[in-house]
Amino acid sequence: MDPVKANILIINGPNLNLLLRRQPEIYGNRSMEQIMLDIQRQHMDVAFTYRQSNHEGDLIDWIQQAEGYTALILNAGGYTHTSVALRDAVELCLVPVIEVHLSHIHQREEFRQQSLLGEVCVNSIYGIDCYEKAVDYTMSRYC
Repeated sequence: MDPVKANILIINGPNLNLLLRRQPEIYGNRSMEQIMLDIQRQHMDVAFTYRQSNHEGDLIDWIQQAEGYTALILNAGGYTHTSVALRDAVELCLVPVIEVHLSHIHQREEFRQQSLLGEVCVNSIYGIDCYEKAVDYTMSRYC
């Protein structure tokens, strides 16, 4: 086995534990477990740490503890549009943060179109394959 080239922290916010129960036409037909298996198969030389919580404080704590990772891939769910505290944590994060969303938020309801995080992330990636693209971006940019 090849040595680990990167260690990537993936943090998901509220309701992302319910992917298969939520509008597959918007969020796709894969569970988060399947997404993680897919990206691990594509990147055997990357160590992934995955965390999910429906609680804002957990997300903030994990972002503040991200030092030592190559990058952080963050899907903050609904907190993307509402949490100044989460934005502040991302802005102060010691590793690059890539914002991801399974849906195209700019094509959705008006209240979902504003991301408070985008300006403080190194990249924002949208679409069903956003996690794969975020890992590819991390590998091409930081490894």
